[in-house]
Amino acid sequence: MIRIPRPICGIVPPVLTPLLDRDTLDHASLEKLLEHLIQGGSHALFILGSTGEAPSLSYQLRHQILNTACKTIAGRTPVLVGITDTSFTESVRFSEAAAKAGADAVVLAPPYYYGLSQSALEAYIERIAPQLPLPLYLYNMPGFTKINMDPSMVRNVSTISNIWGVKDSSGNIEYFRKLLAALADKPDFSVLSGTEELLAESVAMGGHGGVCGGANANPRLYVDLYEAAVNEDSAKIAQLQETVMDFSNSVYKVGEKSSSYLRGLKCASSLMGFGTGFMAEPYLAMESEERTQIRQALVRMSMILQ
Repeated sequence: MIRIPRPICGIVPPVLTPLLDRDTLDHASLEKLLEHLIQGGSHALFILGSTGEAPSLSYQLRHQILNTACKTIAGRTPVLVGITDTSFTESVRFSEAAAKAGADAVVLAPPYYYGLSQSALEAYIERIAPQLPLPLYLYNMPGFTKINMDPSMVRNVSTISNIWGVKDSSGNIEYFRKLLAALADKPDFSVLSGTEELLAESVAMGGHGGVCGGANANPRLYVDLYEAAVNEDSAKIAQLQETVMDFSNSVYKVGEKSSSYLRGLKCASSLMGFGTGFMAEPYLAMESEERTQIRQALVRMSMILQ
């Protein structure tokens, strides 16, 4: 059985959740997507994160996704599971389900309803971490949770034995630099970038890899970019970075700005044969005109045929 390495390095796609309707999992499409990600060289897989629409899914559906994913992956690559909830007890309970299903680690963002100070968040993490049966990766997502994890706070809780890393989705490269500096004497503590456009830069700074949503469409692109960054191959980095930026600008910026990343990515995935593109509430799938724009972009990038 594969257990998660320390530090975990490479590309960890945040897996999309193919749906048939607002509370029905498209099992076949999820299995197909997971195979695509594994065959594309992903170093681990992260289910039930923001890209997986976890906050919008019922717990019945989350359990189905968890069990289907762990059964399909079958130990071929590490599985990280999002357990973020506004309820402490539900986060702990779902971590126990993840362990039972065969997952390798859990991922936790701050509870996102009530406001928190850094000291309150630190105390929350100190209380919840010992309750979890698996290694824990923190998830800095200030755009959704209303709090940016201070690097000194992350440093403080990194001493807790089962906290093994942090994913930063702030999109702030200076913050990422400070995070690395705060954890410089902890080489086995993973610092992962959740902003795929900054993947190469973050690796060059000492980051361990990326949680790249675009890998759902083209995992090999991001794996190759990560490897080029590790090998300091500037020519290859420039070539691959151009494609990454083209994908981001063509797919993530269609339609309403606040939801364009997720709706665009799910639309692209559906056009590539991974589900219908149905969105969990409150979002709706792309309209026909928007789908046409994304289809044209995927054809231009040779990700689908005309």
